[in-house]
Amino acid sequence: MKIQKAKQLTTAHNQLFLEADPAKELVAAYVKRGTVLEAIIDEKLVGVLVLLPTRPATLEIVNLVVLAEYRGQGIAQQLIQEALSQAKAGQYQTVEVGTGSTGVEQLYLYQKCGFRMTHIDRDFFVRHYPEPIIENGLVLRDMVRLAQDI
Repeated sequence: MKIQKAKQLTTAHNQLFLEADPAKELVAAYVKRGTVLEAIIDEKLVGVLVLLPTRPATLEIVNLVVLAEYRGQGIAQQLIQEALSQAKAGQYQTVEVGTGSTGVEQLYLYQKCGFRMTHIDRDFFVRHYPEPIIENGLVLRDMVRLAQDI
C-alpha cells in the first residue's frame, strides 16, 4: 500500500469524501483548503483523509474513510499515522478530530491511535445537516471532539 498526498482529485475521491460526510457544500469547502492524503493499493484508491489547519499550531482531520471491502486491514490507522507525521513535520502541536457520538468503531479507532476525548459538541449534526443522519440505528446528534498533542 502507498500513502501519499493526492495530486489530483477524481470522482473516486469525491465519492469517498461523501461517504464520510454527506454535506456536499461542506466537503467542497474544506477539501479546497485542506491537504488530501490517499491510500492506494494496486493502483486503486482505497482510502482518503483530509487535514485542515484550524488554528495556529493545530490541524484537524475533517474526513477519513476507507472503502468498505478494505476496512479492518489497518488502512485508516496508517492514514492517521501519516497525518500525524505530516503534522509533526509541519511543526504543528496538536491534531484534532470530531466524529459522531454514535460511531463506536470510529471512536475506538481514534483512541487506539492515541487521541483523547476533549468535549462534546451537542446537537452539532442537527445544526449543520439538513437531513437526519442515522448511524448504528440511532439519529446522530452530537459530535465527540478528540485531540492528540504531538
